Formats: sequence, C-alpha cells, structure tokens
Amino acid sequence: MPKVLEIADYSCKKDLLVKSYQEALKKPSFARLVKKLELSDAEAMQITSKLEKSIEELEHCKKCEGLHACQNDYRGHVYLPIRKEGNLYFSYTPCAYYQKQMKVLQEKEAQTHVYENVRMKDIDLSGDKKRLTVIKWLDAFFENYDYLQSTQGLYLYGNFGTGKTFLIQALFHELEIVKHVHTEAVYFPELLRALKDDFELLESKVHNYQRVDLLLLDDIGAERVTEWGRDEILGPILQYRMDHHLPTFFTSNMSLSELENHLSFSNGKSDVVKARRIIERIKQLSVAMELISENRRK
Repeated sequence: MPKVLEIADYSCKKDLLVKSYQEALKKPSFARLVKKLELSDAEAMQITSKLEKSIEELEHCKKCEGLHACQNDYRGHVYLPIRKEGNLYFSYTPCAYYQKQMKVLQEKEAQTHVYENVRMKDIDLSGDKKRLTVIKWLDAFFENYDYLQSTQGLYLYGNFGTGKTFLIQALFHELEIVKHVHTEAVYFPELLRALKDDFELLESKVHNYQRVDLLLLDDIGAERVTEWGRDEILGPILQYRMDHHLPTFFTSNMSLSELENHLSFSNGKSDVVKARRIIERIKQLSVAMELISENRRK
C-alpha cells in the first residue's frame, strides 16, 4: 500500500475512534465508568467498545429474572473491567445471582452427603410435640406402606433448618432397603434450572418423576415462578401421580396458602386459578403437617 494511502487509512480509523468515543461519552453511565476507572481520554478511546459492552451487560443484570433469562453473552457472568498490577483487563465474572445460586447448590450438595445413608434409627427423637407427631406419622407410613394400596404422602412445611428433608430422606432410605421401594428426592428449584438448561433431559426426567413409587419435591416454593415451570413441569408431574395414586412428598418453608399465593404470580402477572389447581393436586397427594422447631443445621 502506498505511504499516502496508509496515512489516510490511519487517519480515517482515528477519526472513527474519536467519533465513537465522543458519542459514548454522551451517555452518563459510560462517562461514570471512565471516571471510576481513572482513564484518560486516550486510554478510554482505545477500549470504547469494551467499556460499552461492560455497561450493556451490567444493565442486563439490573433487570435480571434468573439465569434462564440471562441476556449476557456468558450466562450467569458479566463482562467487567478489572485492574491488576496497574493494567486494565476485561473478564467474565460470576454475577451476584450466579454466586448466590452456586452457594445454595453447594449447601444442598453438602446436605445430600449427610442424607446418603441416613436411616430412621438416626432420627433424633428429642424435640417438641410437633416434631414427635411428624415422626410418628413417618413410622406409621413405613409400617403400613404397600404399593398396591392407595395412600397419601406428606406436605411438610415450617421454618428453615428443622430437618424436614432429613426426616423424609430417612423414611425413603428405610423403605428402599427394607421394602425395596423405588424412591426419588429432588431439589425442586435445581430441577427446573437443569431442565431449562438442557431440554433433552426434559422428557425422560418428567417421565421418571411421574412414575417413581415415592417422590420428594424438596423446597417447593423456593423457585422463581414461571408459567413454564408451574404449568408444563410441576402440573403434569402432580396430575399423573394423582391419577395413579402415587404417594408424593413435599418440603417447603411455606404453608399451602402461602404457596398458593407464591404460585399465583409469574412475570408480574397473576393467575389464581392455575395456582389453585396446583394446590388442589398437592392436597390430593399429601397430608399437610407443620414443623416449627429449632434450627438443627447449627
């Protein structure tokens, strides 16, 4: 390329950089970021597009509706400028929502290890009257369970850390070992996330949860409500199990009336009829019992 053309091409590119930077500076969010990072005009001009990308993704995070609806290029992460040893780098960093979800999952995984081998003999019999009432109900369920007989499961609700999941898992493992019952326990918010992330799993997973002898939907009510999760996943699972008289267990921090209110709202819209339909299925499938007690996770 002739030298004159090279100079002209360079001059044209520089003009475009200047123009792009000046346009970006008109946006308050861009100007604030440049000031926060203590960038000179010359420095900021060279990375205008990266700074704009970072601002765009931060704006997405402000309107976050959950990982399934993440609009950023890398789900659950945000493109951020990071200073290290005097240099400025851009990196995809886990967002607050992603970090919170990972913390919850890590806690659930830690609890799962506790539940792996738990038996009914491991249940602590000390506690208040409500706890003993629940334990007696579980004992009776174990003694009387017959897959040929129609029976209800348990909707166990109450405050955090009272051992709701522990108690039901102990029953499930006892039934697996002694009576060879096929059971499944699934953390409901994580089930919805996993199915949303991998639709290939959807049909086989839902088919399994519809038909397993005993099912525990753990921590129902902790999920973010969507029409898809409520009407396309939860509804069909409960309907099939109700039609085929398959005992179903639930744990929740919400009473049934609180859960109905929770399920009523999706994406800012209220649908009381569909929420009530879910609650009626839960009532058909289970007996509701409250467990208010000390936090045993301490």
